[in-house]
Amino acid sequence: MDDRSNTIAGWVLGAGIVALGATIVTGEMFHAERPEKMGYPIEGVTGAETAGAAEAEKPAAFYLASADPNKGSEVFKKCTACHNADKGGANGTGPNLYGVIDQPIGHHAPGFAYSPALTGKGGNWTWDNLFAWLKSPRDFAPGTKMTFAGLSNPQDRANVIAFLNSKSDAPKPMPAAPPAGADKASPAANAAEAKAPPQGDKGASQPVLNEGQATPGKNVKDQAAPSVDGRAGQTKK
Repeated sequence: MDDRSNTIAGWVLGAGIVALGATIVTGEMFHAERPEKMGYPIEGVTGAETAGAAEAEKPAAFYLASADPNKGSEVFKKCTACHNADKGGANGTGPNLYGVIDQPIGHHAPGFAYSPALTGKGGNWTWDNLFAWLKSPRDFAPGTKMTFAGLSNPQDRANVIAFLNSKSDAPKPMPAAPPAGADKASPAANAAEAKAPPQGDKGASQPVLNEGQATPGKNVKDQAAPSVDGRAGQTKK
């Protein structure tokens, strides 16, 4: 009985040693390194392109100059669950937007209960602040009741604004496109401005004198002498 127990124990011990050895060997053969970049690439989409698109956005006027109200009416269909832009239209979950441009922010639609986040903004709806509002209502007015996340495409925003402008008794002229390069300062011009010395009447910089210091090129006797209270007096000749 003891011999059989010892034999079984030996087999178990041997099997354990073999299993341990196999684990070590297979671990060395199939060792996986952590990838430098996690996740799986999607063809045609890169982080650099996304960052570049965000950096490339220009001021509202660039997009408004070529905005199409017909295209804006198509984009506005995303908003019709809460808004309408018809003259005399009723308020829905959101206010009626007829004639909204140049009207007071948070006070345009009679009878609508705007959130304090909007009623406290002050000012009127302009091209620029409508552009910012449509990009991200929550960023423009933190605490707003509007749950719409916003329109990330700047041309879509401009088209919607052009559509809303058309829904008015007196549509306003759309902004003209700013001159090329108006949205970016010239690096060369900035560098030249930083290096240029301050110019006087004759184009030369003048030294700053401390009180009582002689002006270069003049006789000390011909200059004003400081009085007791610090004001310049007249020097007698």
